[in-house]
Amino acid sequence: MPRLARPLLTLALAACCASAHAAEQTPTGRLPTWAQPQDYALDLKIDPAQDTFSGTTTIKVKLTQASDHLWIDGKELTVEKVTVAAGGGKPKPARYVQADEKNGVARIDFGTTLQPQDLVLTIAYSAPFNGELEGLYKVTYEGKPYAMTQMEPISARFAFPSFDEPSFKTPYDIRLTIPADLQGVANTAQVKQTPAGKGFKTLTFSRTLPLPTYLVAFAVGPWDVVDGPGITATSQRAGTLPLRGVAPHGKGPRMKIALDSTPVIIHTLEDYYDFGYPWDKLDQLAAPDFSAGAMENAGLVTYRDFLLLLDEDSATRYKRASFNVIAHELAHQWTGDTVTMAWWDDLWLNESFATWMQQKVTMKVHPEYRADLDRVLGAQGAMSGDGLVATRKIRQEITGNGDIENAFDGITYQKGASVLGMFESYVGQDVFQKGMRQYIQDHKFANATADDLVSAIATAAGKGPEFTAAFNSFLDQPGVPYVHTEVTDAKGQVVLKLTQKRYLPLGSTGDPAKTWGVPVCVRYQTTAGSDNACTLLTAASGQLALPGAQKGGWVMPNAGAAGYYRIGLDATALKTLTANLPQLSDTEQLAYNDGVDASFRLGEINPAQLLAALKPLTASKVPEVADKPIGNVSWLYHSLARTDAQRAALSTWAQQVYLPRMQQLGYVRKDGEEGSDALQRAELAGFLGLTMKVPAVRAELLKQGDAVLAGGKTLAFDQANPDLLQSALGVSVQEHGAAAVDQLMAALPGVIDPAHRNAMLGALASVEDPALAAKVRSFGLSKDVKVGEMRYVLTAGERATLADRDAQWNWFTANYQAIHDRIGAFAGGSLPRIAAAGACTPAESERLQAFFEPRLKDLPGAVRGLQQARESIALCSALTARQDPATLVK
Repeated sequence: MPRLARPLLTLALAACCASAHAAEQTPTGRLPTWAQPQDYALDLKIDPAQDTFSGTTTIKVKLTQASDHLWIDGKELTVEKVTVAAGGGKPKPARYVQADEKNGVARIDFGTTLQPQDLVLTIAYSAPFNGELEGLYKVTYEGKPYAMTQMEPISARFAFPSFDEPSFKTPYDIRLTIPADLQGVANTAQVKQTPAGKGFKTLTFSRTLPLPTYLVAFAVGPWDVVDGPGITATSQRAGTLPLRGVAPHGKGPRMKIALDSTPVIIHTLEDYYDFGYPWDKLDQLAAPDFSAGAMENAGLVTYRDFLLLLDEDSATRYKRASFNVIAHELAHQWTGDTVTMAWWDDLWLNESFATWMQQKVTMKVHPEYRADLDRVLGAQGAMSGDGLVATRKIRQEITGNGDIENAFDGITYQKGASVLGMFESYVGQDVFQKGMRQYIQDHKFANATADDLVSAIATAAGKGPEFTAAFNSFLDQPGVPYVHTEVTDAKGQVVLKLTQKRYLPLGSTGDPAKTWGVPVCVRYQTTAGSDNACTLLTAASGQLALPGAQKGGWVMPNAGAAGYYRIGLDATALKTLTANLPQLSDTEQLAYNDGVDASFRLGEINPAQLLAALKPLTASKVPEVADKPIGNVSWLYHSLARTDAQRAALSTWAQQVYLPRMQQLGYVRKDGEEGSDALQRAELAGFLGLTMKVPAVRAELLKQGDAVLAGGKTLAFDQANPDLLQSALGVSVQEHGAAAVDQLMAALPGVIDPAHRNAMLGALASVEDPALAAKVRSFGLSKDVKVGEMRYVLTAGERATLADRDAQWNWFTANYQAIHDRIGAFAGGSLPRIAAAGACTPAESERLQAFFEPRLKDLPGAVRGLQQARESIALCSALTARQDPATLVK
């Protein structure tokens, strides 16, 4: 056909198809299933030094109904050419129409109606590198540009036209044409390299196993690619698995600690699932800037750089976090990558399982890290959000793209993991493992739903509908069960009366008349020591016999803290349990703390009683237990105390229970000390020095902070204990004000080490002067702060008083558009919570509503974010109105 006729043909195709599309609504959620991808070939040309990239995407598509078009996802793509080849025939021109620019949905018009058959769709396009750390984006690090991907949840559409949903799971063939002096990596092993014209080369990678779009990954840049120890063969996997680290230029040597810890994690996971790691290699990449903590891309796992770039002097919390996060992401290679959720309402099948499995791996490999306590602490953190009426279900219906982003929260991660652990404890670990192994085998390289998982566990356990209904009650109903217990004497036998309802703190407008299928296990005192008893509480009330229980003895209503519920105790039972606290396990003492906190937030005990009940915990030799009351005391100090005398009373309490331990630990690392000592030193120093402002602690921290600042433009980081760096610099900021703030801001652009940058930004966020706080927040919007670092400083400054929060609010509203533009569309749902940080009055809630209501349409997920922020303010207001701070002063 002559070239001049091409525009006429395009107009004719548009005219013929217009009436056919008029009645069909553009899909804004899931795409229709009558067009399904079978595989992809991605051929991209990527030069990070440029502002755009280009590519050709070829998709084999099965068309299962007659149609003159299909729907596809694509956003910010400039499409140059589209062809469709039907039934193995000659490619014919088609048309790409951006039908929904906001959601990134496009239509491919064939120009004629095609019958059900296999098609080959080829799309040539170009696109800008994304500026919000989504899709294929670029960052500049030490003056060198890098390009890399972050596709989850629905950002593959920025990188290539695709069916951007988890259920469309296919193999991929990936080719990257890149500058000859750069390195390129992707999900699978490179199998070929060929010249591609002057200054370029083309890398071809092996075909992937079936993947959803959100797990496709590649990266281009002047990377250091270093070999780690090969992961030796197991009974589940033949051959040695290649392991590599991918780091920014010059940083490869700092990957050693992370790489050395990886083989044992893979071996542990393979042993648990009885299923070998399925991909042909494992690369772990330290991202120079990243919107998430880490991402489980199959075969190419990406992390925030501070999690992988370590040395022997790194802060203890980073070393532990590195192992834990690596274990979490590698657990995903089975739950998420091998078996993938069918839709985002089952995101918990990915994240809950990876969280739960990471804790099992850590407990086996590093029991001293106390992942059993992390499990309980994580669940209790989730309960704080789950106490809101505006909370989510674990399995939450997805009504729009904003709901997808909202799903990445404590409900999906920590609550889900806790619920898994609760039912694992109920049926037994071996039985649960049997069910999990069958689940993986039944759905390998395919998709699954919650029903598939629950059925596998129920079958392994030989359980019927009651078990399934109990499990589903936690998946499909929001909120936290509140299980209240009462010890009674029934014909000479001790019996525990149980009642359950939804936990709703003071100020809540929710309906408490909710029930779950709660596996309730209690541990109780006997003449020989203690014993356990369990029941499945499915009604509003029930009872549980405690054979051999000692009359008047203690009862812990959540044995091992294995249950996802808050416990309620009458005054006598609480007194007895408090007196016998050393008889409880470490996890149970955390459950006790949570029960006391629940009573306080219900208004059943006052601040003085709260402190009295928590004080025995501080004597624990286990830092996670001893330090748990710090959160309660900090809230009392910032949100409830109104006078200097009340704050002084809290400071005295804190010094009595924690200062001797701080003095014992000292302020410098000791040869051979336990990692838990280093972590507790950092926790206590921050609490006593920055929150409670204990002079002796501040003086020691100030010495270290000032020694770092004495380095001038190049800060002398080696002058501070790495574990105390942020607190030490924070005290210097508070003591020296503008001089320290200006020095840190001036030095930050020249600081490369991510741990040092985190400490500097955290210190800047501790500023107290309102004018300096505004300056720090504005600094967070500058190019000197990475997009992934912004959150450290967006809420900088003291927020205890309404005047402080007014200053923060005025800055936020004045800079709203700049914040919105930089934080990214899919993080917009968090903006109401950022704006409301520390708020505790009805007036603050009303101004939040007034400001965000007209902006909700442009913020995916912000409706729920606004609801939760306002409800949190209402609960804070109700609690401060009920609880009398005068009880703090005797």
